[in-house]
Amino acid sequence: MPGSCTELDPTQLLGATIGVTSHRRSDELIATFTRRGAGVVHAPTMRIVPLTEDADLVAGTRAAIADPPDVLVVTTAIGLRGWISAAEAHGLDEALVEALADTQVLARGPKARGAVRAAGLSEAWTAASEQTAEAVEHLLRQGVAGRSVLVQLHGAAGLEDLEPLRAAGADLRTLAVYRWEPPDDPLAVDRLVDAVAARSLDAVTFTSAPGAVALLEAAQRRGRLAEVLAAMGGAGGHSTGDGRAAVVCCAVGDVTAAPLRERGVEPLVPERWRLGALMRCLSAHLAEHPRARAATPAGELVVRARAAVLDGRVLDLAPGPLAVLARLAAAPGRVVGRADLLAELPLATDGHAVEVAVARLRAALPGPGGGGPVVRTVVKRGYALEVA
Repeated sequence: MPGSCTELDPTQLLGATIGVTSHRRSDELIATFTRRGAGVVHAPTMRIVPLTEDADLVAGTRAAIADPPDVLVVTTAIGLRGWISAAEAHGLDEALVEALADTQVLARGPKARGAVRAAGLSEAWTAASEQTAEAVEHLLRQGVAGRSVLVQLHGAAGLEDLEPLRAAGADLRTLAVYRWEPPDDPLAVDRLVDAVAARSLDAVTFTSAPGAVALLEAAQRRGRLAEVLAAMGGAGGHSTGDGRAAVVCCAVGDVTAAPLRERGVEPLVPERWRLGALMRCLSAHLAEHPRARAATPAGELVVRARAAVLDGRVLDLAPGPLAVLARLAAAPGRVVGRADLLAELPLATDGHAVEVAVARLRAALPGPGGGGPVVRTVVKRGYALEVA
């Protein structure tokens, strides 16, 4: 696992920019990253819609009370809580919990198990992998012929995972408590896609498989899927096959990571599949792996996707000077030729653009004359970043 999942000093993400794709609990993610000094680009790729007043949900609740299932599979904590809440809205919550008292309850992971206990029920078994397929395999080993099995569906449904139960003779019922809907702001998602493709983010986070799929589909619609996959292509975001800086892709668990892995992206995944673990692990990874780091006479220089920090101070740099600084910081102390620096300025056409970018860079640097102790001119060769 890259990076150490420990608590960080609030300044260790100074200058970093993180994309957040989640709808639910996004405020928690954003607050944690901003408290540690990062900027956040928030673009929920999907949104969760509860089905409290849904006629099918109410009918399914009444059916579960009238004819309690032999087995209840709880796939998500939010789903069970939402079901109890919806039942309460119709005066059915006490009757529902009482009806399920003798039902064998299976939980798809620790979070679902916690919700089961909070509802006043007891779980008989918990899936270690937090995957529906494991619960299905467990039931098949027990034998399900002639038994009624009620599955609380998660937002991505995954009905194909349940077919082996029906084939084995189970009386299979399903209950949808919420569903995934398109985002409220699709333009924000488009901007996030463009930012990932341009590698102008340090990281992007995913907390659900549908959210990850939605970003990839948005990238495909914009004709930028190949660029997005290439940008996130390095294992854990260390580097990419084209040698350019990567966007660290971070998923809350293996279920969320699956659609990314199918596309050849190996995301950073915390050992514990929890939101808090994701935040700690990604924060530690970014603190340890900036785009570039160098010790200069003016203090430590840290280069991020959209900013640079020198001796604890965020520098006011336009994209051109920042690109030049990033290239110099990638080879601290070594001379970088004007042609190499020009390649970092895609809109520039001649060497004069490099001189202008270096002049603006120096103006933003501390020290007498601006940047004197940091960026050195090597006559007829190029420029170098001074090292301490």
